[in-house]
Amino acid sequence: MIAYDILLALDRLILPTDLLACFDIVKIENGSETMTIYLDEQNLPPLSSSTLAHSLESKGFLPAIEIRDFPIRDNKVTLYVQRRKWIDRTTHQIICNTLELTANGTRHSKEFASFLKGLLWRNARLRLALLNAIITLTAISLNGSTKNI
Repeated sequence: MIAYDILLALDRLILPTDLLACFDIVKIENGSETMTIYLDEQNLPPLSSSTLAHSLESKGFLPAIEIRDFPIRDNKVTLYVQRRKWIDRTTHQIICNTLELTANGTRHSKEFASFLKGLLWRNARLRLALLNAIITLTAISLNGSTKNI
């Protein structure tokens, strides 16, 4: 394996899977408790029936969005993702790829949000079981049995 292939394999383990197909890492900053990874969308215009017949020209990037991802070695990870925009030379409209990079209603990557949701669900079930146990123990201590629970 050459160095590039090794780095690409490592990227696939660390970054959300959707990002690597369309984005390039342009910079990484390491702080004492944070890691910030900057990604730019590749110059791959959207392919749809309406854009195939038109000529598209890259016109830079939209403002970067911030995505929170899984921590790496106890460092918080923030991804700054810049999506590209193109102008349709025929209609003069700005066109962008429609990529869902975050979980709906969050600034978390889809994988990280799914993981957190699983933790919350498990914790909610544990809290409910604990609450039921407390109610049962309280009833036993008050009544001396579990008949009226």
